[in-house]
Amino acid sequence: MNMMVGELNASHLGVGGPSAFTATTVGKLGLRFDRNEYESNGRLKIAEVIALSPAAVTKGVAVGDYLLRVEGTKIAAGVNIDELLEGRVAKRVELEFSSSPDGSNRREIILKPISTGAEKNLLYRQWVESNRAYVERVSGGKLGYVHLPDMGQGSLNQLYIDLDVENQAKQGVVIDIRNNNGGFINPYVIDVLARRGYLTMQERGLWEVPARSALGQRALERPTVLVVNQHSLSDAEDLTEGYKSLKLGKVVGEPTSGWIIFTWNTTLFDGTTFRLPRQLIRGTDGKNMELNPRTPDVPVTRPIGETMTGKDSGANPLDRAVKEPLP
Repeated sequence: MNMMVGELNASHLGVGGPSAFTATTVGKLGLRFDRNEYESNGRLKIAEVIALSPAAVTKGVAVGDYLLRVEGTKIAAGVNIDELLEGRVAKRVELEFSSSPDGSNRREIILKPISTGAEKNLLYRQWVESNRAYVERVSGGKLGYVHLPDMGQGSLNQLYIDLDVENQAKQGVVIDIRNNNGGFINPYVIDVLARRGYLTMQERGLWEVPARSALGQRALERPTVLVVNQHSLSDAEDLTEGYKSLKLGKVVGEPTSGWIIFTWNTTLFDGTTFRLPRQLIRGTDGKNMELNPRTPDVPVTRPIGETMTGKDSGANPLDRAVKEPLP
């Protein structure tokens, strides 16, 4: 049925059967392993320890170490570590590590794995902090950075925190909505970015602050640049349209998805859900935004797979965003 619906060539459509899926409960350690070492020798050599993960907050685990055993089971070619950690979320797991592939200097470490979702969140925050540090470095400390993964209430709350905590002290901010899968908060984000300052306030003996923020109104009052890619979709495209039409700053990156139409779920008698389109969205030019991507002011396309290889062709959208003159 989904293939049939796909012939309509419209976004946000789909058919789903009654849920009979049982989620797995594989425990995650917060480790990334060297792929070449495993494929060549069947050994799990730690290539990365995810920040704030169980492995990161436990003493005795470091990049370059080898994971030898999980709950007494020896790690070798063909052994699936996920099977060994099935059902182990938040439970004590005994692991054996060594700094050498021959197993010398073995040490036992006990930790409690986290869920797959929790590990994904840690990876995401690590990616955000890496981007923030990169923008800080290449801009000489002049620009701040925030990322919105979606257009939901949680992302709006995090935006408020990010703007309040760090970016008020910057000369401008890079707003990154790459890989944003949409939601509903575009008008609230636009409000924060569009409001301009007109007063400051200063307590005796303290520093000067923007009046809007001091009085509790969310306002950045700083110039910005918006970064998008082909996976910025749905309400992220509404945000891009508003940002461009209100001339808040330059848009850098790739054309957006062109996936913007409002649908509602309809449940059939047997429990099947079907998403039906109900509203179209038009831009300021009056054209339907469905299948009509928002185009960037500064096109930047990074070669496919570049981030996985560690190469840098110079087509990093964050580099271009930092170099763009702020409004």
